[in-house]
Amino acid sequence: MKTNGVRTNLKAVIILLIAGIALSGCPKKPPQPTEESVAEEVSKIGAPAERPTKPIYFDFDQSIVREDQKPILKSLAAWLRENSKGKLTLEGHCDERGTEEYNLALGQRRADSVKSYLVSAGVSPDRLKTISYGEEKPADSGHDEAAWAKNRRVQY
Repeated sequence: MKTNGVRTNLKAVIILLIAGIALSGCPKKPPQPTEESVAEEVSKIGAPAERPTKPIYFDFDQSIVREDQKPILKSLAAWLRENSKGKLTLEGHCDERGTEEYNLALGQRRADSVKSYLVSAGVSPDRLKTISYGEEKPADSGHDEAAWAKNRRVQY
């Protein structure tokens, strides 16, 4: 009977080992996020506001920000204040009239004018970079006032 008792104990140990292995199984994967769970998390923390993207337009041969363009810049300044890591490159552009050198200088004055406006609205100047493309990158390749008006701009 001793052999039988050892066999019974051995059977019990084997059953416990098998049960332990079966019950431990593989670690469970965390649940995958669903569209609903992502939407719920975004609603809790708030979705980041979209950066305004409208160009700032200028009058012929001018680098002064027009009154009708200031609401766009106010919106951009608010976005930059809310998104403290955001940086922008302000690109000055001109229409095709004038010499290449003149238009590069005018594009730079336009970019600098937009930068000055944003800085006066509380944006740190080290977050803003300016560059002039002069007439090199027209928004409209036409050769009339409607096309030229679209090309006198600062983009970001």
